[in-house]
Amino acid sequence: MSEWVVLSLAMAAACAVVLAITVINQRRVGDDDDPSETPDVIEYMTMMIGVVYAIVLGLAIAGVWEARGAAEDSVRQEAQALHEVSARAEVYPVEARTRIRDSVDTYVSHVVNTEWRHMVEKGELTVEGTRLLEQVRRDVTDYVPRNDHEGQAYQPLVDQVAAVDDARGARGQGAEATMPGVVWFGLVAGAVVTVGLIFTLQIRRTFRELLLAGLFSALIAFLLFLIWDFDAPFGRGLSAAPGPFTELFPHVLG
Repeated sequence: MSEWVVLSLAMAAACAVVLAITVINQRRVGDDDDPSETPDVIEYMTMMIGVVYAIVLGLAIAGVWEARGAAEDSVRQEAQALHEVSARAEVYPVEARTRIRDSVDTYVSHVVNTEWRHMVEKGELTVEGTRLLEQVRRDVTDYVPRNDHEGQAYQPLVDQVAAVDDARGARGQGAEATMPGVVWFGLVAGAVVTVGLIFTLQIRRTFRELLLAGLFSALIAFLLFLIWDFDAPFGRGLSAAPGPFTELFPHVLG
């Protein structure tokens, strides 16, 4: 069963139960009942809806912010591991060292100049990037150490390539939007309900009330925009950038 069908059934059932209980209770009320002796339900509902929606907004902002931080960490770890591969290859002979460093530079150049744009537009990594990383792995693992010094550097190099692969996978997972559609439905519907409650409180056209209503609506819109912007860690204005690659490999830019 689709999650939208489940959501619709749950919402309809909740509304039906509340309305049924209200109608049944209203029929049991006697003529001598005085509504003024009970609290105003409108004020209570307004307060509770505002509190619940504030909690939902806070959780959504925290979630997309955490996803953005994880995306930045994956980029930094990938770039640092590649830098370690290039640096640790220093102990190898010139031919092997040059081959490994050229493979690393080719991969980084592809990531910065080609794959990043594809990742932003399509939300996925490129096949060519995967192939180039596999070439780096082969260049590292195919070399046979000739002495103890090279042998001591071999396993750390292999581990760093594995770290690159792991960070690349995390970067690919973070390329897509993190907030599912059902959450966005709740955020937008909650914003409409919360802002709409302004009109249930007998707002008048005084400057102070209109100013507060406008600022409140603008705040809700800003928070929703903030969530939307952070929802794509690599794709929008406040997104993670390939800075770690360009800082550690400035010579591959072009």
